[in-house]
Amino acid sequence: MSAALAEAPQPGGPGVVILPDVRGLYPFYERLAERFAQAGHDAIVVDLFARTAGLAPRGDDFDFQPHLSATTLEQVQADIAAAVAVLRRRIGARPAVAIGFCFGGTHAFLAATNRGLDLDAVVGFYAKLSPGRLPRPAERAGSIGVPLLGLFGGDDPSIPADDITQFAMALRQAGVRHQLITYPNAPHSFFDISFDEHQQACGDAWHRVLDFLEHLPVSPR
Repeated sequence: MSAALAEAPQPGGPGVVILPDVRGLYPFYERLAERFAQAGHDAIVVDLFARTAGLAPRGDDFDFQPHLSATTLEQVQADIAAAVAVLRRRIGARPAVAIGFCFGGTHAFLAATNRGLDLDAVVGFYAKLSPGRLPRPAERAGSIGVPLLGLFGGDDPSIPADDITQFAMALRQAGVRHQLITYPNAPHSFFDISFDEHQQACGDAWHRVLDFLEHLPVSPR
């Protein structure tokens, strides 16, 4: 597999596994890992397409569709497990958190249903909640055993508000500690769009993620 690791100069918080969108190991996610590291969180970005697309970094010309179609839930979760194992060498018993974006966000939510992945929490940015060939996270809510944070754009036609409402209801019924935030007028992928009108949403989302990480309980190991 292919990954990028950013080591915190002063580690102390949870470790982070970043699951990118369909662009794979794209420069934005490497920079994001470094941003987490500067905030005290060792972070590793996993290229979920390395099995079919090779180990090279991804650019704007990356044709993701055939590689997206080739992924399986089992293979993605095996890659997450490998990334957590790398993190554990640095963070020890501190929490490990999967943070995913779009395609990666859906997989972060689904990873929360697999106790064997050794995750303590998950975060999903604009995760697809009706993801086609993958299970719907709402249908698996009863198996989610860790805290969950979801961040969505209110102007995102790919994630209808009804899907978010149904997911919230399923999480409440399952007793999952969760918070789902929708930013009015924010589009899909707002967090990695540099338009000035989305700075407020991006800033708030970043601080919510850091606060979420800061208040995670430490599970006994």
